Amino acid sequence: MTDTTSLLRFATAGSVDDGKSTLVGRLLHDSKSVLSDQLAAVEAASRNRGQQTPDLALLTDGLRAEREQGITIDVAYRYFATPRRRFILADTPGHVQYTRNMVTGASTAELAVVLVDARNGVVEQTRRHAAVAALLRVPHVVLAVNKMDLVGYAEPVFAAIAGEFAAYAASLRVPEVTAIPISALAGDNVVTPSAHMDWYGGPTVLEHLETVPVGHDPAAEPARFPVQYVIRPQTAEHPDYRGYAGRLASGVLRVGEPVTVLPSGRTSTVAGIDALGTTVDVAAAPQSVTVTLDDDLDISRGDVLVPSGGGPLPTQDITATVCHLHDRPLAPGARVLLKHTTRTVKALVKEIPSRLTLDDLSQHPAPGELAANDIGTVVLRTSEPLPLDPYALSRITGSFLLIDPADGSTLTAGMAGDAFADPAGDTAGTGAAADEEGWDF
Repeated sequence: MTDTTSLLRFATAGSVDDGKSTLVGRLLHDSKSVLSDQLAAVEAASRNRGQQTPDLALLTDGLRAEREQGITIDVAYRYFATPRRRFILADTPGHVQYTRNMVTGASTAELAVVLVDARNGVVEQTRRHAAVAALLRVPHVVLAVNKMDLVGYAEPVFAAIAGEFAAYAASLRVPEVTAIPISALAGDNVVTPSAHMDWYGGPTVLEHLETVPVGHDPAAEPARFPVQYVIRPQTAEHPDYRGYAGRLASGVLRVGEPVTVLPSGRTSTVAGIDALGTTVDVAAAPQSVTVTLDDDLDISRGDVLVPSGGGPLPTQDITATVCHLHDRPLAPGARVLLKHTTRTVKALVKEIPSRLTLDDLSQHPAPGELAANDIGTVVLRTSEPLPLDPYALSRITGSFLLIDPADGSTLTAGMAGDAFADPAGDTAGTGAAADEEGWDF
């Protein structure tokens, strides 16, 4: 039985005019998740554009520029709920120049809906979005073959597209693909089953969203607790209290468990766990808690508590798969800030060995730089050792951002190791000590 309190975060993606916003609008409309004033505004905007029926795409295309152009530019987040589940959806842009927005929308998603126009089949943007979903380790992918009404609801058209996409997804190690033939405009197989496709016996889009398994067992993952804040009241009531507050990124922490502080390597034992003012014996991700230890250790923001003997090897030399987000290219020699969990350190881009070619998933060697929306491999050197997990093992402690030290803008989203690989191995070993004042590490 599906947990009525469960939450599914999902993202929609696809090429331009494949109908992403219309699908989301149809989901909201047919699941009765649209407020009357929202629907009235959409009806008025549709009439102003000379349309006889409400354009449901306008429910998500909220920016004035988007409504005027009829395209999606920004990531539109929407919340809705059914009796069976709660949802947070991200409707991401289809244009190539906005692929980076999909990285934002899908970074926390547990499911990605990739739309394909039944008339056009799998195109380059389809492959790009599938690659981004695989890169970000999104566990569930739905292939929504849209506009089936424009191809006569023909089963062979759907079967050919589903087969081509499944083969490409398999090469990306996408763990699960569910193909659904739909017409977002007419409502076929979005919320209600289609009367025009009796050859299809699978779920509607909403049925699949309501029943797909979400969440995971925290006990099956290694514990990672990035310290966000050190609590030292130094009051008469708590003269010696030293607590470490933060959000458990993964796994489970227990009172009495031996832990190691990374990157220093110092060890202690969990003495207590406070959750919302209540003392507990066990904390599981993604709880926000305060942890106390048996020993007074030099611990600060950015340190990570891990089970003793079960943490990653801190390293200053990082090889990572990245998606470049900024209009300014990323080139070797760039001086950046690297933000990993709650720690931010200086870093140098030492090398860009390759750029991914999405057509055949081949690596283009020595590209010289990465432009906006490029996916490639970079080699970094940081000023301090960082306890990165391989991204294939952890989407939180294996990810990082590269930031411009001059203006604070986000440059690049990074995934430690080979993000397309099976979960295995550690990052490279620790290098020499850093020069804190400069950038020569």
